[in-house]
Amino acid sequence: MDLQLTGKTAFISGSSRGIGYATAKALAVEGAAVILNGRDPGKLAEAVEALRRAVPGAPVSGLPADFSVTGDVDRLCDQLPDVDILVNNVGLFELKPFEKITDDDWRLYYEVNVLSGVRLARRLLPAMLERGWGRIVFVSSESGVDIPADMIHYGTSKTAMLSVGNGLAKLTKGTAVTVNSVLGGPTYSDGVARTVQMIADAQSLSEEQMKAAIIGANQTTLLGRFIEPDEIASAVTFITSPRASAINGTAVRVDGGVLTTVL
Repeated sequence: MDLQLTGKTAFISGSSRGIGYATAKALAVEGAAVILNGRDPGKLAEAVEALRRAVPGAPVSGLPADFSVTGDVDRLCDQLPDVDILVNNVGLFELKPFEKITDDDWRLYYEVNVLSGVRLARRLLPAMLERGWGRIVFVSSESGVDIPADMIHYGTSKTAMLSVGNGLAKLTKGTAVTVNSVLGGPTYSDGVARTVQMIADAQSLSEEQMKAAIIGANQTTLLGRFIEPDEIASAVTFITSPRASAINGTAVRVDGGVLTTVL
């Protein structure tokens, strides 16, 4: 299926690796010009070069920014060209007992996971509405619906993302601009892989044994394994396309059947 993305320009926050990079690659394959983002200029440059090799001829560029630094975000927004597709993917996560989550932790998680999308949408949505077409996608998580006890600050930030996306969609009524969220399930991104390896090392287990144990402890998964970043990226890419014109104001599940709550 041709997703009709040739000639579109996409910006994907937090895209030097993981789900963000996989999404940028999927969009580039479909013909979109993609702008990658990361807070480390060196790693971002490596990601840009890797994507150019993976998709020869694709228009690929990168803009570094640390979304925990307001000035960095303002500078990034000033450098962005006209963007047709905004994918709010950047995010932090960690395992942490509730009593050890400090006020500064809470502020940081909302600054990066929530306000990143707010600031970008505030800059880019009006121009999309003026031009008459656009797509905004928030990469949220099933943890925003079923809050993990060991990541309460992360889960509630993902809930807030869903709320922002739902509210923004109401501003697009009667237009060809859409705003949606994606509820990803347990995904084996780079950050998750590092955490799994750390836990595996602490328990003298292999990475594969630890992965199986974590998924085995999840009683509701229908997939029975970790989701791959490419699987999330495929859903995001479809939602950003003209083919998804009737999908607006919703949260699309790509959770492997983990959620049992009806949204």
